[in-house]
Amino acid sequence: MSKPVVAIVGRPNVGKSTLFNALAGEKISIVKDTPGVTRDRIYADVTWLDKTFTMIDTGGIEPDSSDIILSQMRHQAEMAMDTSDVILFMVDGKEGITAADREVASMLMKTGKKIVLAVNKIDKAELPDDFYDFYELGIGEPIPISAANMLNLGDLLDEIVDSFPEGAGTEEDDSIKIAMIGKPNVGKSSLVNRLLGEDRVIVSPIAGTTRDSIDTPFEKDGEQYLLIDTAGIRRKSKVNEDIEKFSVLRAVAAIERCDVCLLMIDAQEGITEQDKKIAGIAHEAGKGIVVVVNKWDLLEKDNHTMNDFKKEIARELTFMSYAPSVFISALTGQRVDNVIAMAKYVAENRAMRIPTGQLNSLITDATMMKQPPSDKGKRLKIYYVTQVG
Repeated sequence: MSKPVVAIVGRPNVGKSTLFNALAGEKISIVKDTPGVTRDRIYADVTWLDKTFTMIDTGGIEPDSSDIILSQMRHQAEMAMDTSDVILFMVDGKEGITAADREVASMLMKTGKKIVLAVNKIDKAELPDDFYDFYELGIGEPIPISAANMLNLGDLLDEIVDSFPEGAGTEEDDSIKIAMIGKPNVGKSSLVNRLLGEDRVIVSPIAGTTRDSIDTPFEKDGEQYLLIDTAGIRRKSKVNEDIEKFSVLRAVAAIERCDVCLLMIDAQEGITEQDKKIAGIAHEAGKGIVVVVNKWDLLEKDNHTMNDFKKEIARELTFMSYAPSVFISALTGQRVDNVIAMAKYVAENRAMRIPTGQLNSLITDATMMKQPPSDKGKRLKIYYVTQVG
C-alpha cells in the first residue's frame, strides 16, 4: 500500500523548510541515511494520528532578482502538481499577499487537487488585521501557524490528513508494479517505448492515478504488469540543480507505489551521486531493485568491460549488493527482453514466504553442525524461527 504525498510549496522565505524541519524533529520518523548514500533531506514520512503520508519540501530556490521569481514559482508549482495528492501552500503572514502568491494560487487551483493554505509567521494568538486578506486567494480558509514556534501545527496536520482523496494510497490490482527510476536523460522513456512495442500487448494507457505519472498496464507471457514511468523531466537553463531535486521527488512518489524498481544508469556516465541518492531511496523503502545499465551499445568494449562495470556497481552501491544488473540498449533493443524477466524474478523472490517448518528444519541442521555459544555453562537454545515479513 502506498502513502499519499503532500508537497509544500510557496515563494522563498515564507518558512517552508522551517515547517519541514519542525515536523521532522518532532512528529515524524525520517528514513535514515544508508552508509555510502549521500542525499538531500527533501522528503520524510509523516505519521499523524493513524495516517501516514510522505511530505516533500520543494523549497530552497532563491531567485537573483524579482524578474525571475514568477518563473521560479511556476516551476515549483509544476513540481507540486506532478508529485502530490495534497498541496500545502505556504504564505507569509507578516508580509501579506504578493503577486507571486496570486500567480501560484491561480496555477494550483487549476490542478483540481486539494490545496491547504497555511499562513506562516502568525506568532500570537490574536490574528493581525490583514489576515483575512488571504481569503482573496480563493483557495479556502487560511490556517494561521508559526513554524518557528510550532504553533497550531496540529490543526494544520488535521486539515492535511482530512484532505486525502478517497482511496488515496491504495492499489487494487494484483499486477507486478514496475517503476522506472533514475536521473534525467538516462533513457527511461526509450526503454518504456521499447518494452511496450513489438509483441507486447498494451491494455490501456492510464494518465493520472494519484501521482500524475503515466501508468501503463500490459501483459507479457500471461503475466500482468503495470509500468510506472517517471520520465518527462525537462532540463531548463539556470534550474539544473532544481531539476536534479525534482528527479528525486518523482522517484519517491513512484517508489512508494511499486513492487520492483528499475534503476536506470547511463553506461557512458557511470554511477553518479544522483544515481546513489535514488538507489538509496528504493533500498530503504524495501522495494525490489534491478540495476539497468542503458546505452551499453555506445561503449567501446573488450572482454573485461562488463565485469569491470559490475565491480563499479558493487563498489558504488555497496548497500544493495543483492540487486541483479542487466546491460541493455533501449535504442537497439539489445537484451531488453531480459529486463522484464529479471523484474519478475525479483518480484517473486521479494514476495517469497518460507514455511516455518522449513526454517526450523534449517536451524536444527545448522545447530547440529555448529553448536550455539554458551555463557557461564549455559548453552544458548533456539526454540523456533519464523518469517514475520
